[in-house]
Amino acid sequence: MTPTRCAWARGDALDVAYHDTEWGVPVHDDRRLFEMLVLEGAQAGLSWSTILRKREHYRRAFAGFDPARVARFDARKKARLLRDPGIVRNRLKVEAAVVNARKVLEVTAACGSFDAFIWQFVDGKPVRNARRSRTEIPAQTAASRAMSRRLVERGFRFVGPTICYAFMQAVGMVNDHEVRCFRYREV
Repeated sequence: MTPTRCAWARGDALDVAYHDTEWGVPVHDDRRLFEMLVLEGAQAGLSWSTILRKREHYRRAFAGFDPARVARFDARKKARLLRDPGIVRNRLKVEAAVVNARKVLEVTAACGSFDAFIWQFVDGKPVRNARRSRTEIPAQTAASRAMSRRLVERGFRFVGPTICYAFMQAVGMVNDHEVRCFRYREV
C-alpha cells in the first residue's frame, strides 16, 4: 500500500524522495543550513523540482556548500558559474550565494554557529503545525518575516519572508506536513 503523502510530493521521484527523507527534518548542521539557504534562494521564481534536479551539480559548483570556500569566490569564479548550465545562471542569485556565505561566517563568529542564530526564530524547537491541506499553508509567517528582517539587517540577500518560510519548512523549523501524511508524525 502506498503511504499517504503531502499533495506536493506525489509525482516526480526526486520530489517523493526529498519529501520522504529530508523535508521537515530538523537540521542543525551549519553547512547543510547554508546549502538550503542557497537552494531556496535559487528556487525563487522556479519549481522546487528544478532545483532538486540541479542539486548535485550545485554541490560541486559551490564547493560542497562550505561557507568559507564559497565566501572566497572571486569575480572569475562567479563568471564561470554564470556559464554553468548545471545551476540557475542568474547573476543576482550567484552573487547572493557568495555574499550569504560571508554573512554566515560573520553570524557564526558572533553567535557561535549559524544554527544558533537561525533557530532562535522558533525558540530552538520545531513548530508543529496541523495543516489538513496545502491550501492552509501560508507563504510566510510572523517568524519568517522576523527572520527575513534580521537577515537583511545583517546583509544577507535573497532572504525575503517567503524564501525564509520555505527554508524553515525545509530544515524542519516548522512541520508543515499535512496531518494525513505519513511523515507528519515521524518528524
